[in-house]
Order: sequence, then C-alpha cells, then structure tokens
Amino acid sequence: MASIPSAPFDVVAFDLDGTLADTGPDLAAALNHALARLGRPEVPVESVRHLVGHGARALLRRGLAVTGEAPESLVEAGFPLFIDYYRDHICIGTRVYDGIEPALDALAARGVRLALCTNKAEMLTFALLDALGWRGRFDAVVGGDTLAVRKPDPAPLLEAVAGAGGGRAAFVGDSITDADTARAASLPFVAVSFGFSDRPVEKLGADAVIDDYRQLSAALAGLRPSPR
Repeated sequence: MASIPSAPFDVVAFDLDGTLADTGPDLAAALNHALARLGRPEVPVESVRHLVGHGARALLRRGLAVTGEAPESLVEAGFPLFIDYYRDHICIGTRVYDGIEPALDALAARGVRLALCTNKAEMLTFALLDALGWRGRFDAVVGGDTLAVRKPDPAPLLEAVAGAGGGRAAFVGDSITDADTARAASLPFVAVSFGFSDRPVEKLGADAVIDDYRQLSAALAGLRPSPR
C-alpha cells in the first residue's frame, strides 16, 4: 500500500459500522431476534444495512416501522431484547473490510493518530473492538452515548479529534450522517463506497470517495486540511 507522502493530517477519525467493519449480519440477527419476540416478521440483512447509522434504538424503531407500527412503547419493550442479544453475539458474522488493517497500520506508521467516532453505544463499541482485537488501535473512542448528543451533531467528532491530540483532521465514513457530521465540524470527508449508505455514495457530497482501503492514503494526500 502506498504511504502518505507528507501526512497532511495529524488525526484521521473513522466511523465504525459500515466503514471499518461489515456489522450487518450481527445487527440483523439482533434486530430479528427482538422483532420475533415482539411478534414481527424478520427483516433481510441487506435492508438492515440501510437502516443503520443512528444507534440501536433508532435501528429498532426503523425495523418496527418496516414491519408495522412503531409506537415508543414497543421500542422500549424491544430495546433490551436487542441489546442483550447483540452484546452476546456481537462478532459472529461481523467482518472487517479488506485492507483496513494495513491502512490503519500505514497511517500510524506515519505518525497519524487514529480516532473512532460512532453512534454505537460505548459498551457495545468496546465489546466489538475487543472481539476484533482492536482495543489499542485508536487514540480516542467516542460512542453514541459518550456525550449528550450524537452524530450528525459535530460535537462527538470534535471530541474524538481532541481526544486523539487535536490538530489537522479528516473523517472517514459511509453515510449521510457521517457526511453531515464532517460538514458541521468543518472537516474534510472521505466516503467509502461499500458501506451502509441509504443513498448512492456520489450523493453524500464527500471530498473524496474510495472503493478500497488501498486508495485511502492517496485520497487523504489529495485533501486540503481545514485550518483549526
């Protein structure tokens, strides 16, 4: 993999679900477990991938809406069913995307600090990082419940960048939520074309798009850091 010629960023932050790893199979299994317990039909894995991005409660709410009505009372009843099952089966079908580990290694080798900014709850985020053997990979981790707000509010992303030491930063993600977060934080945004987006990647307004993590170094090298 080509290295970044003169590392234009001090920090590169990443989304998790659909960006670093395909968590769709395990999220779908947890959602379908909760839906079945609530008397609802299952949702296909591919459909679940397009419902991810705003946290577990929102995923359950969307799953209920796809299969019928989604009153908050049903969301509250199904939430612990979803969380308990997902926590206990968090890395059965999940797979990291090809090339991501060499890409992270290459950035770290150039002195770039790595951050994680996700709407997945902290407890689940660290459980997945542990299962992947990634607990020590990131200099900062901000989950969906780390702050009082979550993406697309820019505060979690800015917190992740600051936690990793601050400086010139970029964000890598897969969805309109990530794109809106980067814009709100005034950070360059790299979109992956293989994630969980509910719309074509060209509609995200990204500063760069990659189809493979072998393209990440060149994409970052071609971006202009925002002065901070």
